[in-house]
Formats: sequence, C-alpha cells, structure tokens
Amino acid sequence: MKNRIKHDLMDLMMIPGLSGHEDRVRRDLRDRLGAIGVESRSDRLGNLVAHFPGEGLRVMLFTHMDQLGFIVRRIEADGLIRLERLGGVPERALASQEVLICVGEGRDVSGIIANKSHHATTPSEKYQVTPYAELYVDTGLSSASEVEAAGICIGAPVVYAPQAVELSGNRICGTSIDDRAGCAVLLEVARLLKNRTSGPPVDLAFTVLEEFNLRGALPLAQSLLPDIAIQLDLMLATDTPDMEARGEMVLGGGPGMSMYSFHGRGTLNGVIPHPAMVDLFERAANAKDISLQRSAQVGVLTDLSYVQLVGEGVASIDMGFPMRYSHSARELCDLTDLVSLAKLLDAAVHQIGQKFSLNRDEYT
Repeated sequence: MKNRIKHDLMDLMMIPGLSGHEDRVRRDLRDRLGAIGVESRSDRLGNLVAHFPGEGLRVMLFTHMDQLGFIVRRIEADGLIRLERLGGVPERALASQEVLICVGEGRDVSGIIANKSHHATTPSEKYQVTPYAELYVDTGLSSASEVEAAGICIGAPVVYAPQAVELSGNRICGTSIDDRAGCAVLLEVARLLKNRTSGPPVDLAFTVLEEFNLRGALPLAQSLLPDIAIQLDLMLATDTPDMEARGEMVLGGGPGMSMYSFHGRGTLNGVIPHPAMVDLFERAANAKDISLQRSAQVGVLTDLSYVQLVGEGVASIDMGFPMRYSHSARELCDLTDLVSLAKLLDAAVHQIGQKFSLNRDEYT
C-alpha cells in the first residue's frame, strides 16, 4: 500500500493543475481509476466522481485536486511577466522561485520569479518583503511578441515548478502535496471500496476550485445530496520551532481529525464536526490500533465548509494528514501518515451500517 500511495503521489505532484485549470490532473485521476477498474464521471466544473453502490446513508468522501499559484496579469514590452496571485500564496517565499507557465502539455514555459541583485539591495530592502504585484517573471524571452509567440497570454495559469523528492524516513517533499496527497489516499481507498461486499453507498470525489473560492465541490454535493461528508486535506504539523505553539500535530504521528476550523479572514466559515463523525473515527481508530491526532485551528478552511450546508445539512468532518510548510513551493509529508489515513477511512466507512445514527442526542 505504501508503495502504491508513494507512486501515485509523486506522479500527481508533477502534474500542474492550478485552481480552475485542473483538467490535466482530472484526466490523470480518471485514467488511474480506470486502471483500478473503477468508472468515473465529471461535471461541468470539472469535479470527478466515482460511485460505489451500497445500502444506507449516502457518504461523500472527497478531496480537492487543484493547487494554488498565479495568473498572468501583464506582459511587459521587454518580455517580463507580471502576476496576479490565486489562493493563499505567501509573498515572503516568492522571490527566486522557479515557476511553470501552463500553455499546453509539451509547450509549458519555465520561468523564474526575479529577485533583485544582492549587490544592489539597500540595507533596508534586505529585511523587506516585496509585494507580489511588484514581482515579475523572467522566462528568458526578451520581448512581448516573443512571449506571445510562445503561447503566453493574459490569464495563463502559473504554478510553482513541479517537484517531487524522496527524503529520509518515508518523507516526501515538493509542490502541491496539498492536496495531491489526499488524491493519492483516495485512489487507495477506491481500490479497497472496489472489492467490498457490503457497506453504504459512497461517492468518492476529486474536487475543483478549493484554493480559489472553496465552492467547486458545492454543485456536486447539491446533486449527490449526501447524508455524510468526509473531506481530506492537510493538517498543520506543529512539530517545528515556528509552529509548536499552534497545536500537537506531529509528522509521522498518524492521521488527523479536525475538531474546529475557522477562517477568520474574509469569510465567516469553518467546520465543527458532527459528533457522530467524531465518535465514528475514534472507534475506527481504536479498532485498527491507529494513532489519531486532533487539530483545532483558526486560519484554516476547506470546501467542506460549504458542503456541510447542502440540503437539510450534512454530518461532516475534516480528516487529513500532518504536513509542514503549507502553501510554499516545498511542502512536506510522511508516507506512513497517508497509509494510516487510507486504512482509517476504509475502517470508518465499513462501520457505517444501516442502523448508523446521525441523531446528535445519542452522542452528546
């Protein structure tokens, strides 16, 4: 299982898929599901979903396939390119980053976000973060006409140059671990669901636009009308010196369960998990002897925030894996956490029998 997840993850990390431009990733996931023997379909927005029939409460198990990045905003006469950011891009980590401008498979253009020469940097500038609007990308092309001839135009998607590197101790570093790791875990769950003989109906989905507006999963959920929604995403690892005050989430310590999330910036939204879901995953973790970590964070938000409000309301929970350095060009996760998460999800789904209750009063 670990080798399959590693293979899927590292392959998926190398495929660019800016939010709103996920098609290459979607087609690859469709083909991987097909190789497993699982049929899937996509909707108008580009969400990909595979249905596993069953009896009882309907479960939507999903993760997002898009990544954050940039959009080409302006092409200067000298060929330098200005960017607009898409998603929570950290400005202090942009200078000198290699990027990929996506104009078509086999035709993408590499570039570098320029950093002012150190020899010309004033003492005060050395300790300042340059706003993204003042940064520019150098592709080596020397005029606007050359840039346009390469297929680059205003609105072209731009991502961190894809990287996937194995580190020591089962750890993977690179771009878009958020949330290609979730995608790799769901592929493994699909393999397990394909061979089951009983259980609830499950809609396993890979969603779009999460990094843009968090609402790409909403039309899919409105059409599926699940009773239960389980979303997979990163959990902020807090085992580095800069994060230790934020929680107790340890890389390699097992999958995580979010007990509270609230964005707090620009939107009043978040998720407080349904008590039946908390009980379900605690029991499943105990039954499989899986260490289950807990997270409670402000500044974190997933598309589950909107899915939970569909229909009469959906019993929801955010599950995930510890990850370091979120939204940077080099994120980091541990494969053992992904393996445990896949096993935990499989065990939890199997415990959702026809008598499974979503009555809050039975749990509180």
